[in-house]
Amino acid sequence: MADPSVYSYPSPLEGWDLSTPLPDEKAEDGKSYVNHQTGILSQSYERFPTPLDNGRRGAFDIHIYYFQKNASQLKFARELWERIRREFPELRIYRFWEEPIGPHPIAMFEVNLFTPAQFGAFIPWLVINRGPLSALVHPNSVDPTTGNHEDEYRDHTQRATWLGNPIALDLGMFHEFRRMKEKTAEQKKELVTDLKKE
Repeated sequence: MADPSVYSYPSPLEGWDLSTPLPDEKAEDGKSYVNHQTGILSQSYERFPTPLDNGRRGAFDIHIYYFQKNASQLKFARELWERIRREFPELRIYRFWEEPIGPHPIAMFEVNLFTPAQFGAFIPWLVINRGPLSALVHPNSVDPTTGNHEDEYRDHTQRATWLGNPIALDLGMFHEFRRMKEKTAEQKKELVTDLKKE
């Protein structure tokens, strides 16, 4: 997994630092705290926060893994894939892979989530219904200006969450993508420099 110390993190209170102090009063249960009610829900109920992709790709990918040589897991995974397609037809559900693909070292299938409501409905459902299978829940972060994917490596590691046992991914391809992206950017920069000389 990614080393969290290589990233920088803005303060979670950024934009809230001029707010009124929170009360120390306890709620009726005697354990939780009373919070100021504003009558306004967080925008995160309606839209995923930046830098998550609120567009075509979807803000979250869910990869549901199974051991393809294990007959009972194969059967369960195929039935789960069908159940998801029937119960959540509004979600984007991909092919049922029967072999490893990309960074995924064992077979899996993928589901995309586009709204906070879909996330709120599907993830608790999957927690209960995933059976013996593990699932990777990872965001798709994008550059807010260009819409280009920001950092697939970080999305699959430091920002990822697992349901069940984590599966070690083959992360080398993300480093190769980054190198290719940097090389292309350098070539474009050289081309612009050459054109300015003419």
